[in-house]
Amino acid sequence: MLSNQYRQLRAALQPGLANPADPVYLVRDKMHAIHPTAIPDDAQVNELVNSPVYAVSVQTPQLRDDDSAVMMVHGGAFVSTTVEHYVPYAAALSRFFQRPVVVYAYRLAPEHPFPAALDDSLAVYQFLLERFAPHKLAVIGDSCGGGIGLSMLCELKDRKLPLPAAYAGLTPWLDLTMSGKAAVQDTGDDPFVCTEWIRARGLDYAADTPTDHPRVSPLFADLRDLPPLYFASGSQDITRDDSRRAAALASEAGTSVVLDIAPGMIHGYHGLSALAPECAAGCQRIADFLNAHLE
Repeated sequence: MLSNQYRQLRAALQPGLANPADPVYLVRDKMHAIHPTAIPDDAQVNELVNSPVYAVSVQTPQLRDDDSAVMMVHGGAFVSTTVEHYVPYAAALSRFFQRPVVVYAYRLAPEHPFPAALDDSLAVYQFLLERFAPHKLAVIGDSCGGGIGLSMLCELKDRKLPLPAAYAGLTPWLDLTMSGKAAVQDTGDDPFVCTEWIRARGLDYAADTPTDHPRVSPLFADLRDLPPLYFASGSQDITRDDSRRAAALASEAGTSVVLDIAPGMIHGYHGLSALAPECAAGCQRIADFLNAHLE
């Protein structure tokens, strides 16, 4: 049974934000408008000096462990948003995780196509390894950041570099070909994304690289020998089959995996944790998973 808060929220969120015909500047304007930038009064935001990419560490009074951290790969459809748009989200997640959350400004497509965002993520992760032991680092990714984060883990594995303790994808885009059943049979109900819009943003990011390349769409990557994975989506999220298929493939490959498809939830619902109890509960489940592997 969905809460009244969530029902009211869904009624207010009407489809139409994602127009595949929008030029990049308009995509950015729309995406920036729905991502608040006001920093909570009790949040502490510290720039990470000497980071190869601009990055900040965000923590709240709920902090109980500062010898570990969660690296967050932000969303924004590969082409929009940056640190200022994700500090409030990072602060909200830090309350659940009770740990610092690091968010950083990877280069955006189409000006900087693949592998720029992946390369920047690898650089930040390796910088964090100078501060934290790998078993004290977790990686999360929101939407397109979920795909970048999972690709980063596969690249770390291939380079034989230390892997983090765990990974969580928050309604992650893992297949930019959008070949899952939910995407192919798009009903147009998701207020934030639609199939053709994701394909268009995927092309912005991939540029001359095929969208089924395993580092562009990690659904097609080798998911063996990775740390424990958590794929969190919703039953109304158009990208939910990315998580379902990735979880099945990871499990078949012998990787520990949790699949969480929350009833009635839409794409990006974890970012709405202050507005509905179901969204907060989804964040808490991720926190429980990450904390189990970081402690």
